[in-house]
Amino acid sequence: MLENGGEILPSSSRSKGVAKPEARSRVSNGKDLFLDGVDGRSALARRYRDILAQLTSDIGGDPSEAQSIIIRRATQLAVWCEQAEADAAAGKALNIGEYATATNTLRRLLLDLGLERRMRDITPNIDAYLTKGGTA
Repeated sequence: MLENGGEILPSSSRSKGVAKPEARSRVSNGKDLFLDGVDGRSALARRYRDILAQLTSDIGGDPSEAQSIIIRRATQLAVWCEQAEADAAAGKALNIGEYATATNTLRRLLLDLGLERRMRDITPNIDAYLTKGGTA
């Protein structure tokens, strides 16, 4: 309830917690990648889309809204860092403070998502060992 007596959502919508699809934004419905009709055909927008899809896949493909928000922020920071790296490789000055802040924030967001590098177990099981004739 707002101070002037108005409501943010009608009481029927509040009880469900989710707006009807036609009342949601195009971003929420998956029709647009960005707000305000940003052209998604640029190289940066395509890279954003690729990273977003990969991070979504990495957490199992069905993120909660909170996970989606974190994924989008992590994706933006990843694209920003890649652009800064490209600029530095082209001889432009790199603001190391901004870059370090962005990479540390990105790392924390990825940890919040539960993404961490895990060592793959390459120890063969007994059946695989015997199939190969006892050689590793």
